Amino acid sequence: MHVPRLPLVPRSLNAAGRWLARLGIRPGSLAPDALLRLARKRTGLSDFGDDHFREGLERLTDSLEREAGLSPLGRFIAQTDLVGHLANRLQLIDWHARYPEIGEIPIRQPIFIVGQGRTGTTILHELLALDPTNRVPLTWETDLPFPPPERAEYTTDPRIAQSQALIDRSESLIPDFKRMHRMGAEIPQECVRITAGDFRSAIFPAQWRVPSYTRWLIEEADMTSAYAYHRLTLQLLSWRCPGERWVLKSPGHLWCPEAVLAAYPDACLIQTHRDPIRILSSLSSLECVLRKMSSDEIEPGQIVAEWSDWLTISYNRSVDFRKSGALPDSRVVDLQFREFITDPIPVVRRAYDHFGLEWFPETEERMREYLKANPSDRNGAHRHSLEGTGADLETERAKVERYQEYFDVPNEKPAA
Repeated sequence: MHVPRLPLVPRSLNAAGRWLARLGIRPGSLAPDALLRLARKRTGLSDFGDDHFREGLERLTDSLEREAGLSPLGRFIAQTDLVGHLANRLQLIDWHARYPEIGEIPIRQPIFIVGQGRTGTTILHELLALDPTNRVPLTWETDLPFPPPERAEYTTDPRIAQSQALIDRSESLIPDFKRMHRMGAEIPQECVRITAGDFRSAIFPAQWRVPSYTRWLIEEADMTSAYAYHRLTLQLLSWRCPGERWVLKSPGHLWCPEAVLAAYPDACLIQTHRDPIRILSSLSSLECVLRKMSSDEIEPGQIVAEWSDWLTISYNRSVDFRKSGALPDSRVVDLQFREFITDPIPVVRRAYDHFGLEWFPETEERMREYLKANPSDRNGAHRHSLEGTGADLETERAKVERYQEYFDVPNEKPAA
């Protein structure tokens, strides 16, 4: 499994940071109190709302310090990201306090795409965003949501360029990443970027090796406050830029479907399915690239072993959830990756028919044009394999047998 080398500039920054560390200078504190203080200073605000987020913040920063193997650049990135999430939290609470009518905005019958990563969820989300009756959270507005977006300036807001510049900067650090996952200021964003403000989010294990935090997140954390924060965010984004229905997506929802329904009792789910071995291979390859931005300690076998366990938990929970009957069949639809990738439009149309949504010919035309303009290999093919990682395929296949049998998920042949 390929582990890329950082470009010259970030390597030089890391070398300078290590030299400073030998002199006793270590910028980029990850102490929770220091992060809170920086967020207050940035915003001029002090009310973080309820204290539920603090447990996640403390567990995350502890894991970052002990387990992530952060480089000097990685420490700076981590501090910047965490202060950004805290600053957004302060502003979200402030906007709701000053304009209580935001909290009265209903979020009716949202659609959640809940498949694991590498199952086609990104392109599915992008296609659904082309339907003007659907409202999706775009990257620029989830990262820079204040002041709340306005319908009249939604496509010309100067924050779009600001967000794209940040994305371009991160892609310059890990140029291989664009072959694996397309990013852009005006591309739909995952809910993990939203729930990060409650510090209960799968975005953090994607960015850094934080196994103790991840075990807590998956096995112990009460996600109630994360989805309450999620709702506050959707209400804010809806206030001056509403839509008929929200369409949302994140692999993180698959670990806690009951919490999704508790927060949104009338939600509909689209679950995407793919051979779990190919998911594990593709996701682990992506992690090797993404984590390289913040750490020089990348061990592919370790990434594969950890994500194998975490993914298996999500598969088994999805089976348990569906067997429980907590969600009527009329409000959930299953999409198989191979069928979707081969001919996406009929598969999307089937989901619309299943939920009783109106299908517009002009929306189909937009989708077909979008697919032509955005082939999956536009930035190069993503080739990946578990070879050399120490993974035993028979063991891995046995771990996911229950999931594959229940959802009739076929095995895939390894890519040539």
